[in-house]
Amino acid sequence: MIELTPEKLYNRKSLVINPAKTCQPIGALYASLGIHRCLPHSHGSQGCCSYHRMQLTRHFKDPVMASTSSFTEGSSVFGGASNLKTAVKNIFSIYNPDIIAVHTTCLSETIGDDLNTIIRQMEVPEGKFVIHANTPSYKGSHITGFANMTSAFVTYFCESSGRPNKKVNIIPGFTGPADIREIKKMLAIAGIDYLIFPDISGVADAPMTGDYKMYPDGGTRIWELRDAGNSTLTIALGEFSSQPAAVNLENKCGIPFKVFEIPIGIESTDRFITGLVNLSSKDIPYELEEERGQLVDTMLDSHSYFFGKKAAVAGDPDVVAPLAEFLLSLGMIPKYVYTGTPGKQFDKKMNKLLENAGFSGSIVKSKGDLFEMHQHIKNEPVDIILGNSHCKYISKAENIPLVRIGFPILDRYAHSYFPIIGYKGALRLVEMMLNAILEKQDRECNDEDMELVM
Repeated sequence: MIELTPEKLYNRKSLVINPAKTCQPIGALYASLGIHRCLPHSHGSQGCCSYHRMQLTRHFKDPVMASTSSFTEGSSVFGGASNLKTAVKNIFSIYNPDIIAVHTTCLSETIGDDLNTIIRQMEVPEGKFVIHANTPSYKGSHITGFANMTSAFVTYFCESSGRPNKKVNIIPGFTGPADIREIKKMLAIAGIDYLIFPDISGVADAPMTGDYKMYPDGGTRIWELRDAGNSTLTIALGEFSSQPAAVNLENKCGIPFKVFEIPIGIESTDRFITGLVNLSSKDIPYELEEERGQLVDTMLDSHSYFFGKKAAVAGDPDVVAPLAEFLLSLGMIPKYVYTGTPGKQFDKKMNKLLENAGFSGSIVKSKGDLFEMHQHIKNEPVDIILGNSHCKYISKAENIPLVRIGFPILDRYAHSYFPIIGYKGALRLVEMMLNAILEKQDRECNDEDMELVM
């Protein structure tokens, strides 16, 4: 039996236990849902598609539609071209989407299916589209898959007509529908005319009307994707999830881009709002100043509860980075900062942030896993954990409060209707974290009172 010493445990290269990520196709499927009347298609086995749909359905508590090539043993040996051609024909005939967005799986990538050639050989109905993105699960993460599919939208649709539309493209990153609604609100208040893609609002948070719609009213329209090639600027929210599409758009249509962090917390939101105001050449609207003032007031009121508290943060890099910065602004110490998405730039960025804040003892790791983070917590506990539902096992084992943030959140409801972006989102984060800390204090006080009575 091999003994896992601490040195071996923290320097594992070939073993991942409970990774802080999931696979590329989920991100690609999620991005596809943000396009109006688009049906995501999983080019691989039926089990892969079922898992991806299940994760998104459990997260949003809403049915997520997707189709599959349903590979058999023969497809696994000879390739899935026949399966894909038959599937596309049936999908247009039965479900009538405007777009079929094909993403690959491990199996099709290992076989080496040439989707470009296969799609060119198809008979696609007039006015309909079949696009694709390569998303092997053994590389990157769901954030990589989201970025690849979003970049595919640019490749297939964005065009420059030579007539500028004076709009700003917004690529929102792997964010929830409520977050996108908050981004739209801030853009409207700042007076920015925009095109946003992919737009999951109105899709994953569609209302109950009594009538089932396979394709909800939300999502970016095809004409908007085409017109994105005529915009004056692209704002990419998230280096990992949005920048690749922005780079592709610049190369294809000559549109310059700026990369901002997803505006989580006060500092990153300040930078985003300042960027918007600079574009519009207007003063910061009072409505946003008021929201910021309310956030600052709450941060001051709760400072004594947060100051010096240690936190473990795990999740997507574009969420974890601004979240850790927000913890610092609250007077907290991000002790462990983990993401499962590989990328050395994450380590450099976070280490620089923590070093500037004077916290040299914090542990930052990209391509990390929750098992390793748990071992660190056992050695040096924290006061709160921020992460997805998979962090609950650490929370229960070590009796540490957990605030559920990110993807997936499988064991709580209604989170997709409330933003964590912007000043209002930061206010909600303060409320959730503060209540989690106070609830633990209350439980400990009650336990002490019971001991005194006995």
